[in-house]
Amino acid sequence: MKKHTVLFIGLSMALFACKQNSSNDKKDLPESTETQEVAVTTTQPVIDSLVIKKHLYTLASDEMTGRLPGTEGMEKATQYIENEYKRIGLKFYGDLTSYRQEFEHNGIKMSNIIGVLEGKSKKEEFVVVSAHHDHLGVKKDGEGDTIFNGANDDASGVVGVLSLAEYYAQKGNNERSIVFVCFTAEEMGLVGSKHFGKDIDASKFVAGINLELIGKEPKTGPKTAWLTGFDRSDFGKIIQKNLEGTGYKLYPDPYPKFNLFFRSDNASLARLGVPSHTFSTTPIDVDADYHKVSDEAATLDTRVLTETVKAVAKGTESIIEGKDTPTRVVITD
Repeated sequence: MKKHTVLFIGLSMALFACKQNSSNDKKDLPESTETQEVAVTTTQPVIDSLVIKKHLYTLASDEMTGRLPGTEGMEKATQYIENEYKRIGLKFYGDLTSYRQEFEHNGIKMSNIIGVLEGKSKKEEFVVVSAHHDHLGVKKDGEGDTIFNGANDDASGVVGVLSLAEYYAQKGNNERSIVFVCFTAEEMGLVGSKHFGKDIDASKFVAGINLELIGKEPKTGPKTAWLTGFDRSDFGKIIQKNLEGTGYKLYPDPYPKFNLFFRSDNASLARLGVPSHTFSTTPIDVDADYHKVSDEAATLDTRVLTETVKAVAKGTESIIEGKDTPTRVVITD
């Protein structure tokens, strides 16, 4: 009986000591969070070169077998882009029930991949950020490397679309809605972008930001890019203004004889009056990899690709935020 009493007294003293220590500890703590302001740390949006490299090497891998519409490789690329849209939190476009805008062309089932970041005060005004995710597939004959990986043309542009989608989603200050589109079958004659443009109200689309071949340093030098159709609207001048003081410069297209304004997906929207232009960096007049099986991820400079995506983000900022509206394009030729 005495043993039980001693044990009880010991336990009581231990519990009292714990209670006292707990009370003393509380004296050293700040007031309840119910009555104090809690500091919230916000994460600044980042365009990460490591993520850019991951996207590039995935989309331009042999596993994608050249991303020809209607092939298993193209389906893998489509699924990769869809998963990224979902991870970022983009919404479906219009009445679509998935990220795919499906259609058929010359007996081939294909799809544009579209995700939307809704705007705030100007929700019904749209800015398109685009690139094409298709390429040329596999050579029908020959030995050795037979896969047209299309790293620069245009996995680099798709990398830009994904990176900008994540950047704008994190930033969260887009007053206008942003429509991110990876167009299919550009290499077949702008098929995907033409299909997209068929049913839109072009008057609601205030700008088109198209990205193509942005993974190599241009002949205009480091930290530069060039823009197709520079004189067809004041879109380029807005970008130049926003880039002032950054050390990055935007130039008009240095290849007027190639008629590049009409050779990429921006043209499908531009023909509807939308100030839609293509950013590029590649010196295409001397590029040995254009439409060759040698267009592989290892031939690109991820530093150039990262710098270009950052410059596009900064350059288009005032358009995304609804502060600037480019003049419309008038096509007479």
